[in-house]
Amino acid sequence: MPRKSPFRTVVDSARYLLTLMRYIELNPVRAGLAAHPRGYPWSSYAFNTLGETGPNSDWLTPHGEYLSLGRSLADRQSAYRQLFKVAIPSIELKEIRECVHKGWALGDTRFRAQIEGLAQRRAASMGVGRPRKQENRV
Repeated sequence: MPRKSPFRTVVDSARYLLTLMRYIELNPVRAGLAAHPRGYPWSSYAFNTLGETGPNSDWLTPHGEYLSLGRSLADRQSAYRQLFKVAIPSIELKEIRECVHKGWALGDTRFRAQIEGLAQRRAASMGVGRPRKQENRV
């Protein structure tokens, strides 16, 4: 049984949602469970790209970012398929993994500051190591 992370990640949907959808749908491919996201039965890829129903399609609700991909269902499905023709940049993969594993907010500096204000806790790393000591010059 997969281990569940105790952390939850707040996501800036406008910037990251479609990338995260690709990231999630490609996880079975990266793990060697399927050659293509369509081949994994619990993926929403077939639903989002072809309208096919499967074991998880009963509870799927398209997000506004997905709906904004096109005016018609066919346009949205085509646009979503096109997203998979380009690899997720390694820097974005690293950022997604770090935020998910550490419970940080996934978004730009302004978004993280908003989340910190609402949650009353840090939403991003403060960097590696301790701050440097300030020299006292007299």
